[in-house]
Amino acid sequence: MIQLNALDYAAIGAYLLAVILIGSWAARHRKTSSDDLFLAGRTLGPAAIGFSLFASNISSDTLLGLPGAAYRTGISAANYEWMAGVVLLFTAVFVLPVLIRARITTMPELMERRFDPRLRKYLSVVTLFLSIVLDTAATLYAGALVLTTFIPGLGLWETCLGLALFTGAYSAAGGLRAVVYTDVLQALVLLSGAAILAWIVFGEFDHSWAALEASVEPGTLSLIRPLDDPGVPWLGLVTGLPIVGFYYWTMNQYVAQRLLGARDIAAAGRASVVAAALKLLPLFLMTLPGVMAISLLPGLEEPDQVFPTMVATYAPAGLAGLILAGLLAALMSTCSSTLNSAATLITKDFIEARHPDLGQARLIRIGRITTLVVTLIAALWAPMIQHFEGLWAYLQQVFAYVASPLVAVFLMGLWSKRLGAGAALRGLVSGHALSAVLFVLEMLGFVPIHFTVIGGVLFVLTGTATWVWMQVLGERDRPGAARLAVVAKTDLPRPPKDVYIGVGIILALTAALLVALR
Repeated sequence: MIQLNALDYAAIGAYLLAVILIGSWAARHRKTSSDDLFLAGRTLGPAAIGFSLFASNISSDTLLGLPGAAYRTGISAANYEWMAGVVLLFTAVFVLPVLIRARITTMPELMERRFDPRLRKYLSVVTLFLSIVLDTAATLYAGALVLTTFIPGLGLWETCLGLALFTGAYSAAGGLRAVVYTDVLQALVLLSGAAILAWIVFGEFDHSWAALEASVEPGTLSLIRPLDDPGVPWLGLVTGLPIVGFYYWTMNQYVAQRLLGARDIAAAGRASVVAAALKLLPLFLMTLPGVMAISLLPGLEEPDQVFPTMVATYAPAGLAGLILAGLLAALMSTCSSTLNSAATLITKDFIEARHPDLGQARLIRIGRITTLVVTLIAALWAPMIQHFEGLWAYLQQVFAYVASPLVAVFLMGLWSKRLGAGAALRGLVSGHALSAVLFVLEMLGFVPIHFTVIGGVLFVLTGTATWVWMQVLGERDRPGAARLAVVAKTDLPRPPKDVYIGVGIILALTAALLVALR
């Protein structure tokens, strides 16, 4: 148990005060339209978006989940992180031009323009489900788990609710502008706290890689793992991870919303490069400390407690407060992001779509109320996650089953001129039906395949089912010129040359890491 002292509480208090001040500043910006609330008036620059993308993704569930997964299976858990950077670079070059030209507010809106309103509603409902049940609830649970460990007397339910209400309040007041600018602060606090702790723990091995390598089983420090590896097998690395990553970094509203709020294609492209570079850091700051704990803290019954146990064991007086502030930063960053995006989806894809005559003032008020309602739902579900096996597995497994069919249809709609709305909808329903069957079979032990591999399997099966529906429906389901114009390759805005240079540099660094830790 950590005994927090006056310096610790001062660090936490200073951070919370800074968040309140930034949220208040953002709230004072006059919001005359829903774009101001949901997209910060499309005025965001590359640094703010890049740090916000990183901070909203590296949440308290990641700070607990990544070290916990590494404690179980080794550093292959970091494959989720560097692969995210590769997906971001792909998005910057091939997808962002389409999104920026379309000037959409939500990703489901793009599905409506390319297909029809049914696909918009479908993607919106699935995204809302994932946003509330996975992103927001898991983040609240992880943060509450840490706080109840650090501060005796706190209850899990009450802590989840308190964290949710605090975050929901400044998200509702300040909109995306408050979310993004608090994210910049949160990313800096998060990186500082994690880096200091990682360096202290590495000091237990005299800062020697050879000493660390000698303390763990062979293969623990390898990113490329055999097919039977329980962490991330090589086949899942090349099939399922890119697919799940594409959904998360391109189709997931709470991530894409930052890019949609960029002032132009240059800002969005540079932001993607910044975020991709930052995604190389979790390997060193979060995954490796989890591996170090294998020999330093043997026998932990609950791997998700690795990070708080390291803090309790190795953080000197005063540092615990900074690290706890970093955890709060990570939690609030993701929660504020998911809450704002969930409110955007409900307001724009359901309420405004059904009542287009609503004034901007009413839309803003509805958006703020929706943010608080979603906050309460996520807070009520969050404590239930304690009944699942491992936080990281909970997150990644559900994403693999639900997201893979969505990615298959989205990419086919982006690149195929023959795919119509009927085949797309039927293909999606077929893919998710197959997901449900495979999920049940896996739970019963009849399909002993790693969920990352299943993500690739579902991608192929959904694509095949969609192609079959295209043949069955034939010419009567072919999209018109207006639908195809949304994803046409002509007259697309292109990122500046420095974005392509950044893409090359980050890919080279990633390749070097894979070679060094193969």
